[in-house]
Amino acid sequence: MHTKDDTIRGWRDRFAEGSASAEALAVEALRRLGEDRWNAVARAADAEALMARARALDAARAGGEALGALAGVPVLLKDNICQRGARVAAASRMLEGFVSPYDAAVVERLEAAGALVIGATNMDELAMGASSETSALGPVRNPHDPGRVPGGSSGGSAAAVAGRLCPVALGSDTGGSIRQPASHCGVVGFKPTYGRVSRLGLIAFASSLDQIGPLTRSVEDAAIMLEVIAGHDPRDATSAPREVERWSEGLGDGELTGLRVGVPWALLDGVSEAVRASVEDAAARAEAAGASLVEVDLPHARHAVATYYLIATAEASSNLARFDGVRYGHRADNPTSLDDLITRSRAEGFGAEVKRRIMLGTFVLSAGFYDAYYLKAQRARTLIIRDHAAAFEGADVILSATAQAPAFALGSKLDDPMQMYLEDALTIPASLAGLPAITVPALSAPGGLPIGAQLVAPAFDEATLLRVAHALALPCPEPPAADEVPR
Repeated sequence: MHTKDDTIRGWRDRFAEGSASAEALAVEALRRLGEDRWNAVARAADAEALMARARALDAARAGGEALGALAGVPVLLKDNICQRGARVAAASRMLEGFVSPYDAAVVERLEAAGALVIGATNMDELAMGASSETSALGPVRNPHDPGRVPGGSSGGSAAAVAGRLCPVALGSDTGGSIRQPASHCGVVGFKPTYGRVSRLGLIAFASSLDQIGPLTRSVEDAAIMLEVIAGHDPRDATSAPREVERWSEGLGDGELTGLRVGVPWALLDGVSEAVRASVEDAAARAEAAGASLVEVDLPHARHAVATYYLIATAEASSNLARFDGVRYGHRADNPTSLDDLITRSRAEGFGAEVKRRIMLGTFVLSAGFYDAYYLKAQRARTLIIRDHAAAFEGADVILSATAQAPAFALGSKLDDPMQMYLEDALTIPASLAGLPAITVPALSAPGGLPIGAQLVAPAFDEATLLRVAHALALPCPEPPAADEVPR
């Protein structure tokens, strides 16, 4: 059973109009999680607590109380977003058994809006990966082809929405971890401006880059989600004191007259033919809707991957130092000394990719190398920020590809870290610049694999970004049914 077209409005209307109780919707949501064929779900919510929450919503509706924007809507969290009383492990052995004593700011806001938080999604360990294969829970599979990756690190969230396990899921995006899996799974993936959404309760990877955002089946749903989770939070020093707008009311009717869409054609030189065709199709549809196309240049984008993997790993090294078996995280058995405790706890708790990034980050921060690597990367980041500022002098949004090719085969890049890191080449520039960016379903590849088109806007101009995305998004492609998947 699907709820209308599985949008936020469809679920909320069933509850608000009285055709279904919140308790019935919660039962339906948990049933869907039980149909997970892609290892997308890390855990389901405690059924007793969820039903108590649903009954409270039913009582509020019966009492005539005002209903929130997400009343009765099931939402999944990425497994690095804290929820009070729930196990939150970020798909890592290091945090096995950790039960969060508090709610992340976004969870507080979801529940205030009436959402039913139904569980958490699988992901790359500690959000470090581009394929959702580094998880301690095993790899996530792409609903469109279970032999391929869903992208990462928010692969579980993307697969859950694509596979209709839920209408909406939250992810986190550091260098593309919402947008790239959304592209590979054929859904909408939205990274707001850095600082637009509180990071309180998000297990940190790289603090100057991390941002929480939604994965949905429509741009309207992404806008509704932003209205719920955005807003200043004094508990997060990086939270911006910006007004929460009614983005969902400004999406328009698809008319883009007067808008300038910039296309950095030079960045498409290395993409697959199918990806280039999808971007060209999106550009043509933007022009047909009244927008003017202009070519823009982002000359330092070719240095973005190197810049990112110096800054992000340095911040990861610092953030993960606390997980030492003494203060936080997995603790090795029977240590013979403090050094032995810390060494074995970290060796046992972290997976290979996390260790690789910690070592790289520790190296670039070390005496004698800080200026040559980390400081130089920060200077390159400034150049990338300036490139975008210059591009937006002649364009209102930038249209490009999200990934260089459709989803690749499981295991095909695990032994080649450089190829895996290059998966983020087209999403990293917007992350380094702190800009809002969204991926929407575009023309699919021959054979049906999804492809996403990426849009980027100036900081805090989510209104224009969402309006253009709404005009250009194609319907989410449907994955094959269970009996249609080759065995």
